[in-house]
Amino acid sequence: MRPATQRRVATLLLLGITAVWGSTFFLIRDLVAYLPPVDFLAVRFAISAVIMVIVFWRPLRALTRRQLVIGAGLGVVYGLAQIFQTQGLASTPASVSGFITGTYVVLTPVFTAVLLRERVAGSTWAAVALATSGLALLSLNGLSVGVGEAITLLAAALYALHIIGLGKWSGSEIATGLSAVQMVVIAVICVLGALPDGISMPSGLGQWASVLYMIVFASIGALWAQTWAQARLPATRVAIILTMEPVFAASFAVWLGGEALTGRMLVGGALVLIAMYAVELLARRRPGELPAETLHHEV
Repeated sequence: MRPATQRRVATLLLLGITAVWGSTFFLIRDLVAYLPPVDFLAVRFAISAVIMVIVFWRPLRALTRRQLVIGAGLGVVYGLAQIFQTQGLASTPASVSGFITGTYVVLTPVFTAVLLRERVAGSTWAAVALATSGLALLSLNGLSVGVGEAITLLAAALYALHIIGLGKWSGSEIATGLSAVQMVVIAVICVLGALPDGISMPSGLGQWASVLYMIVFASIGALWAQTWAQARLPATRVAIILTMEPVFAASFAVWLGGEALTGRMLVGGALVLIAMYAVELLARRRPGELPAETLHHEV
């Protein structure tokens, strides 16, 4: 597959991930009404880890010690982000939490410039500003700063670091094994977070069906697809594409949840779409831009 084709496939995979994540909003909302959020994460990721270890045992064993350490580190970062985001939701309105979490689109290029000392193009910063404005219109109805908001911002910073880490260390030849290592560590982090109060399990066919959907598509499929895609796309481009999640979430809210379509939704979604298409068009006009995979052969 030609590099340009691989990048297009990677973009489509990331869009698919955001659609799946957006579709889980109502499922998660209904589940956490009966199941503590951290317990839900522990069950979801523990089962996902077991499945991935069984299915991807060969790619997992093929990883070098250094690759295992890298995967474990990425898993710790993502697992902690999940815990902090969930804890922040306990005292933060969902709309505000969604906006603050989405600030990883700003933090990703900032960290890229500061930590990796890479130049971020002015056009990328413009797309980041557009996407952030769209996120604010989609999800923000007033913002108070408290402990919950601070914890959620920490989660956003960790998500940004995870995106950058995948961009730097993921590779097409190790994507499957690397995603399995991450999932195992994410599961351990979430189980440890849930253990102090005991882990409650889902009950009934409906709850288990929702959990199974999220295990297969929002956990296993999404983590593998993101790891594979980030071997082919720059981290800042990935962050902007992933801001489509609240757009899909709002679309499902109107389509399936009976929510009214508002002007804010339309304008906010349009801004995010414009930002994503702008980044894609600029990338096509710069065919010489190195995809992330050129950086990974030393792993």
